[in-house]
Amino acid sequence: MDLAYLRAHPEHLPTFLTHQRIRETPVAGGDICAASRLTLDDGHSVFAKTWPETAGGPVPEGFFAAEAAGLRWLREAGAVAVPEVVVALPGLLALEWIEPGEPTPEAAERFGRELAALHRAGAPAFGADWAGFVGSLPQDNRPDDGPWSRWFARCRLLPHLRRAVAGGGLTDVEAVLVEQVVERIGEFGGDEPPARIHGDLWPGNALWGADDRVWLVDPAAHGGHRETDLAQLALFGGAPHLDRILAAYAQEWPLADGWRERVPLHQLHLMLVHAALFGAAYRDAVARTARAALAGLGRATVDG
Repeated sequence: MDLAYLRAHPEHLPTFLTHQRIRETPVAGGDICAASRLTLDDGHSVFAKTWPETAGGPVPEGFFAAEAAGLRWLREAGAVAVPEVVVALPGLLALEWIEPGEPTPEAAERFGRELAALHRAGAPAFGADWAGFVGSLPQDNRPDDGPWSRWFARCRLLPHLRRAVAGGGLTDVEAVLVEQVVERIGEFGGDEPPARIHGDLWPGNALWGADDRVWLVDPAAHGGHRETDLAQLALFGGAPHLDRILAAYAQEWPLADGWRERVPLHQLHLMLVHAALFGAAYRDAVARTARAALAGLGRATVDG
């Protein structure tokens, strides 16, 4: 099987894998899926993801289709580097292989400019036309005209708050803090029309390639707020050369006043997702982020 055959007959990939007709090398694939590098007969490689047997249940309906739709939608903008979707089946996703490289200031600046162009491509509404997932969790992607603040509270913050509380990841203490943020969300300002965003852009989902570009992987793509992507890049230690990314972005498309104070608000979404997925280990992080959002609201009010 070569790449041209695989593109023409993607449905045959599971059979070739079952009969060990393709060289398969396990690679890191994130916290959810099993991942491998598949080396084809013509020397090309693809990156394949499958639902792991250890997950304790079948792949959620529409899981890989949603990721494929998001990747294609981001790639259609012709702005930032996004891997080609080679195979999208209910139980398997195969993408163009990206040879990893080292982060450089030049790649960071290019990424900042390209991310601004991606966001400028826009979206017809908040949400998307496909089912929503972040990690293995469903998200409400039903298109919504906004405003963004109301949509973000209803479709991103509150559902994951409920999951985290129901699963024991959060207590009433953290829930009250998040609810205070939700109650005041209209006061944060910065509402904008929907941008075309990655939606889960923590630093691990920005792949630094050997071609000196940054590639977007594992999206939860939808129409959202551009500040969400930028705020998520600062999580978990921050992306390499983040200052260069932000500076180059601002040259292309300056952010609205008060964006620094809104960073914790945008980060709260992924903190709640992690609390829902991984439990009490993220309890303190949710509380800190919610308090920082409320404190930022206070600073913005004073500055204003």
